[in-house]
Amino acid sequence: MQSIIRPEMKLIDMCNILESKVKELVAAEGLKCGWGFPTGCSLNHCAAHYTPNPHDFTKLTQDDICKLDFGVQVNGMIIDCAFTVAFNDVFDPLIQSTLDATNTGLKVAGIDVMFSEIGSAIEEVIKSYEFEYKSKVYNIKPIKNLNGHSILPYHIHGGKSVPIIATNDDTRMEENEIYAIETFATTGRGYVTEGLDCSHYMKYYDNPFLNENSTRLNSAKILLGGINTHFGTLAFCRRWLDQLGFNKHALALKSLVDSEIIRPYPPLNDIPGSFSSQMEHTILLRPSCKEVVSRGDDF
Repeated sequence: MQSIIRPEMKLIDMCNILESKVKELVAAEGLKCGWGFPTGCSLNHCAAHYTPNPHDFTKLTQDDICKLDFGVQVNGMIIDCAFTVAFNDVFDPLIQSTLDATNTGLKVAGIDVMFSEIGSAIEEVIKSYEFEYKSKVYNIKPIKNLNGHSILPYHIHGGKSVPIIATNDDTRMEENEIYAIETFATTGRGYVTEGLDCSHYMKYYDNPFLNENSTRLNSAKILLGGINTHFGTLAFCRRWLDQLGFNKHALALKSLVDSEIIRPYPPLNDIPGSFSSQMEHTILLRPSCKEVVSRGDDF
């Protein structure tokens, strides 16, 4: 993908290319194998959870910084990874900060390691960088309310959060666990809030009535059946609903959200005018080694 992405490319085209390649490489077969979650391509002050909705033809420009966050799953085992793309070299220190921070997190992580050790090491690396933009120097800081996370079968967020700042969290990593070691850096305030125009959705894990549609809306019942069949508890996006033939799904989806069967995950934004970067790899803590399962020759 790094060789394909270019200025003036539509983000929706970029996502479709990547997702088509994932389907091809894993021979996608429903819930057995395929996409792990929607491809994120969050721009600039938006740090996470943005993918184009249908008819969103936003283009990547020469002066954007884009976080490309994508994943694949086989039998529910999800690999989660991300990198940051920019064409203007002014963003190099910001990108390098999360590259180095994630690699540091990968080195520190391991069986019996406390989360506090990982977060402290990551924060120290990110804060060692500065960003100069339009003759002004900014201190780069971690986004304190974004974290790495454990991964369980068909559950992208497995219940444990790996901080990217210093904390007193004495939780320890355990043998055979899978983690996404994920770092975010920003030139803004270091804290994200939810934005508008949601694109990411997922079923509630902890709702015992997940498959019981309490809505009276027939279209919502039909939509839930499609979600159960194609995504289960995996995250999905509105583009994918369109591709399945649910072209007029807005009202049905809102009904499922209002019924607390489906949970929305809106874009997560720092302050407008700021810039953010991300880097992520997935590790498996085997009894005898630590394996970075998302690592490749070029990433």
